[in-house]
Amino acid sequence: MIRSPNIWDTPDVYEVENLASDRAGVVDTTIVALHPLEGAVVLDVGCGSGFHLPRLAARGARVVGLEPHLPLVDRARARLAGSGLGAAVLAGDAEHLPVADRSVDVVHARWAYFFGAGCEPGLAEVERVLRPGGIACLVDNDATGSTFGSWFRRAYPAYDPAAVQRFWDRRGFTTERLTIHWTFDTRDDLEAVVRIELPPGPAEAVLAEHEGLVVDYAVALRWRRA
Repeated sequence: MIRSPNIWDTPDVYEVENLASDRAGVVDTTIVALHPLEGAVVLDVGCGSGFHLPRLAARGARVVGLEPHLPLVDRARARLAGSGLGAAVLAGDAEHLPVADRSVDVVHARWAYFFGAGCEPGLAEVERVLRPGGIACLVDNDATGSTFGSWFRRAYPAYDPAAVQRFWDRRGFTTERLTIHWTFDTRDDLEAVVRIELPPGPAEAVLAEHEGLVVDYAVALRWRRA
């Protein structure tokens, strides 16, 4: 298990980030166009505090969230309590998915685990659990464009987006390059989120330069059918 300090250490700030991210629903709309969610079994790998579970269930999916960090499992279950939605949360990790072979229609992972080299065990598990005709939809940063992409490259100069792209190309994934936005209600919210996503030096530098409450954000949606 690899620590995810932004959500593990500051889940309340990460909730603010989720609320600000992609209010137009660009990612959700793209996924639904690839595979309708009505009646589908969806496995949300690395579901964190369960932010996306009600949204997926509201589209008619039967949703299972999977999260390795137990305090977040508890938060996700509390989010669903009394909702009446077709959703549940399991404790577990991507390398050992606790679901049966060929039992899932859509594997969804958003900024969780599937970042390139090193995620091969999880990809093998995805192949195992997907039904024929099912789809894996993996959402990650696209560091090649956008304001946030420039911040990411500045903060993590060793990151090689071309190498990451080669990894996914070799594994037969299609990459949809999307642009979403962070749209914050207050400057305090924007600053808090930037400070959990970037190291201190780069975070303070970009905050000193960026005005307003909106940040354009390039996303790579990588998908492959079973």
